[in-house]
Amino acid sequence: MPSPLDNPVLASLTGPHARFADARGGAARYDTDISPFLGMAEDAWDDVAALVGPGGVALLAGWPGTAPDGWEVLSAMPGVQLVADGVAGEDEPEAVRLTTADVPEMLDLVARTEPGPFRKGTIELGTYLGIRRGGALVAMAGERMHPPGFTEISAVCTDPAVRGQGLATRLVLALVARIRARGETPFLHAAATNTGAIRLYEALGFVLRREPVFAALRAPQ
Repeated sequence: MPSPLDNPVLASLTGPHARFADARGGAARYDTDISPFLGMAEDAWDDVAALVGPGGVALLAGWPGTAPDGWEVLSAMPGVQLVADGVAGEDEPEAVRLTTADVPEMLDLVARTEPGPFRKGTIELGTYLGIRRGGALVAMAGERMHPPGFTEISAVCTDPAVRGQGLATRLVLALVARIRARGETPFLHAAATNTGAIRLYEALGFVLRREPVFAALRAPQ
């Protein structure tokens, strides 16, 4: 049976995240201040083109590898989708819930560590947790896509000055505990080349489910 995780962006935007969606037929994308991702039903390229406009860019989290004539592939990055079917999670006393007041620091940490797309409105998608040292935000992780029954853990990053202390692991497990408490299953995405992070997640009990390709494609002019 098809799973919401087969097409997590579209499943999120036609489900729990519908309030953030700009939709057209078989395609939907997040408000661009919140997330760059767009989801599409099979062969809904005309709807995607209508959403992004002539020459606009669609960022897909699961590109099938082909596109109609006139579309330009700007980038294609192999990725992995991991699911925490057997991970219980645990509370983290040092974690604090981040708010919109923390967004400038969050954006700065993201710019220095490059965990993936994070924009000024991304915090609206779910709970974001952080750890501070000396008042400064040094690690964070949060919730992004929300297909029915699942929540994605995203923006997992740690300041290089404090790496090796297990801060990212503690935040991921804290989020797992919160997601599990809602009766949902945690999952996450990572670049296939990020083998260190993948090893960490697998050591925590995350299991590889699929290998999506993250791609940016430019619509015909």
